[in-house]
Amino acid sequence: MLSFQEKLENYADLAVRIGVNVQEGQEVMVQAPLSAVGLVRLITKKAYLAGAKRVHFRWSDDELVHTHYKLAPEEVFSEFPEWEANAMNTLAEEGAAFINLNSPNPELFSDVDQKRVASSRQASGKALETFISLQMSHKVRWTILSVPTEIWAKKVFPDRDPKEAVAELWEVVFKMTRADQANPVEAWDTHRKTLNQKSHILNNKKYKKLHYKGPGTDLSIEFDPKQLWVPSEELERGPIPNVANIPTEELFTLPKKTGVNGTVSSTMPLNYSGTLIEGISLTFDNGRIIEYSATKGYETLKGVIETDEGSHYLGEVALVPQDSPIAKSGLIFFNTLYDENASCHLAIGRAYPTLEGADEMGPEDFEAHGVNTSLVHVDFMIGSNELDIDGETVEGVREPIMRQGLWTI
Repeated sequence: MLSFQEKLENYADLAVRIGVNVQEGQEVMVQAPLSAVGLVRLITKKAYLAGAKRVHFRWSDDELVHTHYKLAPEEVFSEFPEWEANAMNTLAEEGAAFINLNSPNPELFSDVDQKRVASSRQASGKALETFISLQMSHKVRWTILSVPTEIWAKKVFPDRDPKEAVAELWEVVFKMTRADQANPVEAWDTHRKTLNQKSHILNNKKYKKLHYKGPGTDLSIEFDPKQLWVPSEELERGPIPNVANIPTEELFTLPKKTGVNGTVSSTMPLNYSGTLIEGISLTFDNGRIIEYSATKGYETLKGVIETDEGSHYLGEVALVPQDSPIAKSGLIFFNTLYDENASCHLAIGRAYPTLEGADEMGPEDFEAHGVNTSLVHVDFMIGSNELDIDGETVEGVREPIMRQGLWTI
């Protein structure tokens, strides 16, 4: 059995070798909370050993961010520092790799004016448009991993002593990311092959629609003929593979912007920027959200949907079986990185251009193929053991894809 330090070394190795696949002479940006400094030191060492030219750091702290939202003057939230935007955009344009470590605090901003949070996210989205565009098109390599803290661990394991909760959450993280295995890189290679096999099956089927049925859900989603299903580790966008989410269990694609109709309900809480949203229900007409509600966090949901015109449409459709390792854990993580890999999900807002020939397409081509654009991309979970999904072929024949949340293909 591996020691904690050996697993942590493996975790750092996965961030560098699987997450962003650092290449000789490449710049690397690590974005992390101050509480993750130990892991950042390991990642930095491994990045240089992999050939990185320079490793940059962008630090954050929940309490400082909370103080900013509570006490900063109002005009600040419609601005974003030009120097910071220039740094991120330039690094992206020059092909840097981006490693993002997050430590979710699900109720950090529960007492904060949500209009401030929404304004701040809009300002950063506009200022970082170059970075976000390159990230969403996978023209830069990036990855996200999570780092347990007492606040997050106590949310997942409320009956545990804080230190015990953190230790247990670390063990879960190591297991779900395969960092607890003797050769985690080899384990990830095997996992990636399995995901790719499933994506090939779906892409060969070329379903023109998916039909969802479940409690509070009766939804149809239409696809463009050039649409592709991909794992998060592969968008066929370059010779150097990487894994954007560690862990990942999903196959995802983009819907036709105007091809979504019906109603869908969430099945898990959504932690969005330090606020919990629960009981989401959305109704679509020709792709557009025409009604929405939430049993908790309604104002935050409203802020997301009302961000811009594109945030009234979907940008992602993802399939995850209920027997994925994360789903089988039986835990709710209050962390989208984990919860979305336990459940089928959708995303409000901007789409990843998962289309055949996307590299040769421009903005007008993307629009013609139904690719949604927005300042936001927000995943919410809709999967359960009561969800059935059918695929509709180009001939109009329906075939089962999932029954009770499990693959039938």
